[in-house]
Amino acid sequence: MACDQSNNDWELSEGEHDRGDVRALLTHHFTEMRADSPPEACHVLPPDRMAEPGLRLFALRDGDGTLLGIGALKVIAPGHGEVKSMRTSPTALGRGVGRQMLERLIDAARAMGMSRLSLETGNSTLFEPANWLYLAHGFERCPPFGDYQPTAFTHFYTKAL
Repeated sequence: MACDQSNNDWELSEGEHDRGDVRALLTHHFTEMRADSPPEACHVLPPDRMAEPGLRLFALRDGDGTLLGIGALKVIAPGHGEVKSMRTSPTALGRGVGRQMLERLIDAARAMGMSRLSLETGNSTLFEPANWLYLAHGFERCPPFGDYQPTAFTHFYTKAL
């Protein structure tokens, strides 16, 4: 098991939709989610939709500029946001990137005036680390929100901020 090497010197930036490494990670994420999720339960956004209004894409980089991970926030109602497309770069797994990204997305949601943050994710083996991460950060299972429909594959979470 890799040791957690996260630090507060990692830099969070917004709006890097057109950077090659960000697009590559978004494409990798999209491809893997589509391959592992049933079509009726796969809600991953294609990379070209990550620049839509109401969606804020963030990139987390280490000191030398290497992309560690991405995450997005989507406004779904006044005061209510959704975590979208969180993904750690395959070369940064085991370094605490997911935890750091989630904490920074929670901070960004608070700064945007959100009082609730929700998300949907899968329940296969691929999604186990994500499910544990969300529970460890105070998210609780909830019914579907927004336009989502319940499926046997999908878990829904929410957290009051």
